Amino acid sequence: MKNTLLNRSDSLPLTCSRSGTCCHGNRVRLNPWELMRLAQAKGMTLEEFRRKHTRSAGTVLLFNGTPNHTGKPSCSLYEDGLGCSVHPSRPLACRLFPLGRQIQNGTTQYMHEGSEFPCLKECPEVLDLPKLTVEKYLIGQETSAFEQAQDAYLEMMQNLADVAFELLLDTGLAESGDTQTLASWRRLGTMDAVTLGKQIPAEWLDILVIPDLQVQSEDVLNFVQGHQELLNTKIQELSETLSTLDAVREAAILMMALALFLSHSIGADSKGLSEHWIEIAKSHGAHG
Repeated sequence: MKNTLLNRSDSLPLTCSRSGTCCHGNRVRLNPWELMRLAQAKGMTLEEFRRKHTRSAGTVLLFNGTPNHTGKPSCSLYEDGLGCSVHPSRPLACRLFPLGRQIQNGTTQYMHEGSEFPCLKECPEVLDLPKLTVEKYLIGQETSAFEQAQDAYLEMMQNLADVAFELLLDTGLAESGDTQTLASWRRLGTMDAVTLGKQIPAEWLDILVIPDLQVQSEDVLNFVQGHQELLNTKIQELSETLSTLDAVREAAILMMALALFLSHSIGADSKGLSEHWIEIAKSHGAHG
């Protein structure tokens, strides 16, 4: 289905009728900062929240609650008669709905799915409510910090891929004629988050998804910076143990697995990214 690209000045029936329809049967991805905020809102540890309220190793909210009249299950954070139990901490996907967001060539674009405004089918009453421009909707939904988090984790994803490139290209691995690394990168790019998560050692998956940081939850950039520093320390420790090309290869594959797993949590095209990075590596002398 094609998307309809929007300008910030476009006026749409974006005033919510509070029917709770969008809290049923949807797919809500979480980046680590969003998971942390939700865990705090529920008074849980990160591991408790991940186990009780998410799937795909912590990248997607769990929808296993009471079905609505269409038979779609509610989000596990939705309470009948109340609505969202963590509304002030809801993630970006919930704040934007029914809009989507993407970054192309450094430019942020907003859109909605299909040619017809998505809410009209199940919530036609929104036509009787005031229209809002996309700009006013974003302000009202307080998306700014959540968009910053999304962009910061996009950068972290690229940083992890860069480490994978360095291990492949700057250590003699590519020059050795190695073809296994790019073959593994391609295979990782075809995996869903559940399958990919099983390829990553638990200690690395935990540090990526539920980092142990003592940072104010509202300070998104400080949180992501602390998260990156935590990963950098772990990566440095790993690099000091790499004494053979086989070990370097495994590390390059691990770094790419981490980058692609993070791509799932921010809704990026994992397969497309994998192929893109493989072509870049080939252009710098890698084989595969």
